[in-house]
Amino acid sequence: MSGAAPQRAPDGDGASRWLARSALAAAVAAAGLLVGVAGIRSVGLLALGAAGAVVSFAGLWWVLAYRGLRRLVAGVVTVAAPVTVVVLYARAGLLLLVLACGGLWALALAAGGAALSRTGAAEHVIGDLPPRRRPFVIMNPRSGGGKVERFDLVRKARALGAEVVVLDGPGTADVAALARQAVRAGADLLGVAGGDGTQAKVAEVAVESGLPFLVVAAGTRNHFAKDLGLDRTDPARCLDALADGVEVRVDVGWVGDRMFVNNASFGAYAGVVQSPAYRADKAATALDLLPDLLTAQHAHLRLSAGPTLVAGSQAILVSNNPYAVGDVAGLGRRERLDGGVLGVLAVSVNSAADAARLVRGGRSRSLTRVTAGEVVVDADAPSVPVGIDGEAARVATPVRCRIQPGALRVWVPRSRPARRPWHPVEWRRLYRLAFTTGRTRP
Repeated sequence: MSGAAPQRAPDGDGASRWLARSALAAAVAAAGLLVGVAGIRSVGLLALGAAGAVVSFAGLWWVLAYRGLRRLVAGVVTVAAPVTVVVLYARAGLLLLVLACGGLWALALAAGGAALSRTGAAEHVIGDLPPRRRPFVIMNPRSGGGKVERFDLVRKARALGAEVVVLDGPGTADVAALARQAVRAGADLLGVAGGDGTQAKVAEVAVESGLPFLVVAAGTRNHFAKDLGLDRTDPARCLDALADGVEVRVDVGWVGDRMFVNNASFGAYAGVVQSPAYRADKAATALDLLPDLLTAQHAHLRLSAGPTLVAGSQAILVSNNPYAVGDVAGLGRRERLDGGVLGVLAVSVNSAADAARLVRGGRSRSLTRVTAGEVVVDADAPSVPVGIDGEAARVATPVRCRIQPGALRVWVPRSRPARRPWHPVEWRRLYRLAFTTGRTRP
């Protein structure tokens, strides 16, 4: 078996430089078109769009935080704000201009993200893996709307030599117990075709036993598979790792003695997933419960992450490596899974004005974003609800979260169609990449 080696596109290769130049050109074209056609009115156009976004975001907070007539009025405001902006643009005869500038800006962001995603940190993999004699795979036929059956995963896995256990009972199976039983029987690889919560439980057994882990993206969202670059549209391709795979070492996070591969959430979302009705109707359950969770003082949390102390948060998200910062909520993709740090997001929103300020992203006082090797979450209660990779749990306070670098050996196909995640645009890095020749690290 060969040693570990980084696999990535070279920093500053020709394709990434041309993508960076295209992004800058599109951004300049958007600004030039706006100013050239609208002149001084361009300032008003931008201000009007920003005002519409702020009002809409504030209205969305009221939708989530209140019930009855106030929620109805807030819903009308949330929808009416952007519609009003579009109508005013049209009445001024500038709608086509705004659409053209918006299209150029979208092109700039797409090209810039693609350029920077080609220059990310090296991914250390091990090639020429020895064949597994007794791979063991658990499959949940109910995950992802029946992907196990639709993609014929059971037959394909068995054809590759895997022992497959299908969770076909009416109740909730103890997948960790099944995995430990398989390890005692001699399994030399553990795999899961199911959602993130099921994968995390079996991955924990793989870590404690030192065995490689196989991810089959057969769930609904499969965030872990997405950040590994696996094909979520055809989960059968994940099984290629059994025939021609490489090993990737990734970090895992811990909430007390529970492991997670994606994140652990405290506060509002964690309270929602505790409800028995959540699985049947996520949207309706969230709308019903969030007003109490967002406005109740007892729901506020205290966060300690290194020198950072935050009190009064309604929601805290602790992730296995930080999420990208390209959107307001920060819940995009993780650029890497081997950075050796936890990503932390703490949200403190007590009014519509605070919600509107969240449009400012990382500069908002309502949003704290840090990284740390260890995090402590506390509250004025003996225990708090926690969503661990989307699964409901309750943990005694104070809750200690930590990162365990490189603990999970994940087997993935040698060829992954989406190995490089989209990267949020950072214009200074993009400029250096576009106008620096040769290999460079932007």
